[in-house]
Amino acid sequence: MQKKRPWGLSLLLSMLALLLEAAIALVVSVYYGFTQESPNAGGGSSVLLLLALPVISMFATLVAGLLSVAFVLPTVRLSEVLGRRFGGQGAWWWTPVVAGAVSLAVVGVAVALAGGSGAVAFAVGWVLTTAALTVPALLWRSRRERVFGPVILWGVVAVVLTTVLGGVGFWAGLLQEYRPPALTSADVVGRWTDGGGGTVTFTPDGRVTVVDIDEDLDAHDDFTEADPKGGDDRCSGQGAWTYEPGPGRWSQEVHVTVDSCAFDYWNVGGTETRPTLYQYIGDPDSGDLYRLRKVEASGW
Repeated sequence: MQKKRPWGLSLLLSMLALLLEAAIALVVSVYYGFTQESPNAGGGSSVLLLLALPVISMFATLVAGLLSVAFVLPTVRLSEVLGRRFGGQGAWWWTPVVAGAVSLAVVGVAVALAGGSGAVAFAVGWVLTTAALTVPALLWRSRRERVFGPVILWGVVAVVLTTVLGGVGFWAGLLQEYRPPALTSADVVGRWTDGGGGTVTFTPDGRVTVVDIDEDLDAHDDFTEADPKGGDDRCSGQGAWTYEPGPGRWSQEVHVTVDSCAFDYWNVGGTETRPTLYQYIGDPDSGDLYRLRKVEASGW
């Protein structure tokens, strides 16, 4: 009979598995981010991420240790108890069962704190959390002596394979990287609204009318759905506008000149079917935007 692995080594093995899972999740989240609407073009965020990797790695290791003690270890202990009582010492299949129950509670609490979610999102979150908890719990229960090497090898292979498959997906067109819609001056003409009473109306003759648009987009302003303008620094007036296509989609700008308003241009975002004009709220890297959406003929 193989000896039970020392508790400390089992903890390290669990942490290793969680870190490898986190690396795979990071790759998937980065690729997913490429497909979603984002105001920030280029690799600036990626460079910052690389520079922060040492700090992120230390933090991730600490979190992996805490998760191992708080969730993986209880899953292992409970599955062993249930295995001895109902299925014999080697009833490993109790591990995913217990992991599923623990994950159900964890995801349920997370969803409740977040204010709820759809059934599909809840189910996906539960399945992924169950899988992420099952792997380190099974490794913790394993009695194999030489297990660290294979875990590192196959974990790295999984990370690399995920990265390669994602790259191939973009190259083959199965995944589409987000790009702003290519507008023309005719697309800009019309009335745009922030959803809270503020409007900007562009006319074909190059005139613009601004009504209650926020011009002080400070990061500390209290922007909410009820008050998307975030305060009382609003401007109204009339002036002129021009559309500048720039060298590419990311550099499109709608220049607006209104004497009573401080802003001078709007960036282009959204999608082909639902374009937006936006300005940054505070630091551009924060991704917080003050958006205008075009009002359709039938209403916004």
